[in-house]
Amino acid sequence: MKMYEAIKVMLDSLDHEPIVAANGFISRELYRAKDSPRHFYMLGSMGLASSIGLGLAISTPERRILVLDGDGNTLMNLGSLATIGCLSPDNLVHIVLDNESHESTGGQPTASRVTRLDEIAKAADFKRVRKVDDPVSLRNAIEESFNSNGPSFILVKIEKYIIETPRVPLSPTDIKDRFVKNK
Repeated sequence: MKMYEAIKVMLDSLDHEPIVAANGFISRELYRAKDSPRHFYMLGSMGLASSIGLGLAISTPERRILVLDGDGNTLMNLGSLATIGCLSPDNLVHIVLDNESHESTGGQPTASRVTRLDEIAKAADFKRVRKVDDPVSLRNAIEESFNSNGPSFILVKIEKYIIETPRVPLSPTDIKDRFVKNK
């Protein structure tokens, strides 16, 4: 499965949930697939999508919050997995697209080829952890996460491919302002 296919499955599975998208190609692909004021695109700040998503989940417990992350971003801030597991917000779904590379900066390999992010999430006490690699399994994992208390962690193994994707044409201030109005 390619990144854009995984993002399409995720978007087709959602209603109006806010999404915090990691920097790099993940934000770019999400923007290209379907822009929304409910999408918080990270521009810079590598590794912090999960921390921002946790803050949103705690401050808005009535809303399901999705974090769309990459393996490089997740590895950059592994401490957030421990904090999420410890605080255990019922409404947080953390989806990690794992192609075992820093795709946005040229495809350098990440440690996720040997470091089991799903096992780390289990050890951090996420309530639901799934590892998937096809669209049907991803759709089922998202549905399962939405129908149960979390936090949930879905590791999506995707293919490595580098494709030119335009940058998100919004300023960080514009992203924040429209997100705050529409989350």
